[in-house]
Amino acid sequence: MNGQNRSDIYPGLEVDIILKKDQRSGKRTRGIVKDLLTSSAYHSRGIKVRLEDGQVGRVIEIVDEG
Repeated sequence: MNGQNRSDIYPGLEVDIILKKDQRSGKRTRGIVKDLLTSSAYHSRGIKVRLEDGQVGRVIEIVDEG
């Protein structure tokens, strides 16, 4: 599942994100969502989140749907 809909993402969810510095290379970072930073219900490039380790990026794929 992609990470474009805010309703699909919540704290504790395991996701793959792309950090700002990795946008050109497309390198993914896996982690657990701590906070949702995008307030709109939908974002074409992915909902921006903060992971539990403090990294911030846009959700590319939801790994664990619980």
